[in-house]
Amino acid sequence: MASNTSKTARASVRAGQSTTGGAVSVLGEFKYVIPLNSGKHAYVRNVTNGRTDHLRTDSEAFIEEIRVLAGAGHGNKIRAELVVLAAAFPNDGWDAIEKRLVEAGVFEG
Repeated sequence: MASNTSKTARASVRAGQSTTGGAVSVLGEFKYVIPLNSGKHAYVRNVTNGRTDHLRTDSEAFIEEIRVLAGAGHGNKIRAELVVLAAAFPNDGWDAIEKRLVEAGVFEG
């Protein structure tokens, strides 16, 4: 089966996995949001359908992708990742992204 994921997306996912010893851990080391372009874009790993999508963080598609994951029970982990991203990259607007997701009803306030 052919993959619609770009080489760049696959490389970024592999790079993210290498920080956890080269494998995705079932103990919470799996990253759902991989930041790109100073927070303007991100790869979002969707474990419900096995895809990794490249999305603008200010788009409705990004909100909907996070909504699907939160609905599948991954919301707390994703929100924790956004908090870590906001602390690690304070000028990239991850706190505003989290706030927008709260306003959209994806996360509870």
